[in-house]
Amino acid sequence: MPPVLTETHDHVGLIRINRPERLNALNSDVIRRIVEAAEAFDADPDIRVIVLTGNEKAFAAGADIQELAESDVVQQLLSDRLTLWQRFQAVKIPIIAAVSGWCLGGGNELAMACDMIIASETARFGQPEINLGIMPGAGGTQRLVRAVGKAVAMEMALNSRFLTAYEALDYHLVNRVVPVELYLEEAMNLAASIARRAPLSVRHIKEAINQAFEAPLSQGLLDERRLFYLLFATEDMREGVRAFLEKRQPRWQGR
Repeated sequence: MPPVLTETHDHVGLIRINRPERLNALNSDVIRRIVEAAEAFDADPDIRVIVLTGNEKAFAAGADIQELAESDVVQQLLSDRLTLWQRFQAVKIPIIAAVSGWCLGGGNELAMACDMIIASETARFGQPEINLGIMPGAGGTQRLVRAVGKAVAMEMALNSRFLTAYEALDYHLVNRVVPVELYLEEAMNLAASIARRAPLSVRHIKEAINQAFEAPLSQGLLDERRLFYLLFATEDMREGVRAFLEKRQPRWQGR
């Protein structure tokens, strides 16, 4: 079986990491396949939201240790891993991580690179790279601080603390926690609900909110205003206003 599987459900694209024998550990090939699948869904006008998941035991339990053991600094510098993570971050439609079981190291970084996280009650989040004599390298020291704060991020990265699903909820790392048998269904339902919204508005809102983490407030406000104005040139904006005035459901066209 391929290490990454894809499905489509109406306007939702599902990406499933499929290395159960390795607890969905992330090697270069898996990361590349995830990114390529996400880009393919992003380019498909029928797909409006992506759900990324693993299985009940593990979303992704970290990097592939065998691959790390065979690597050196030159190979790391020459690899395209950084470019792959940047390409994943550039996907314009929302990505929801459906997390159950282990979500560690690169797996936690991958979940945090998504736009929302639905967690099962068994989910465990951590950055245990310190145990290998290395450190997070795909956003773990940056996004984690923005999500859970400096003190908790320090403990997770320096002392291999794992967060339970409910701790992750308390620290605003995840959107909600549900029973393990419902975590994927909940993520798919959330994705389907967002997919029913105006597609261009969804893309612009994602871009504007992400800018809040990348730029000063003054720049973020300018970017928000620019995107707000652009939506007034769309057919969906006219349709949304007409539907509201006519007391009916809008028929979004994505243009």
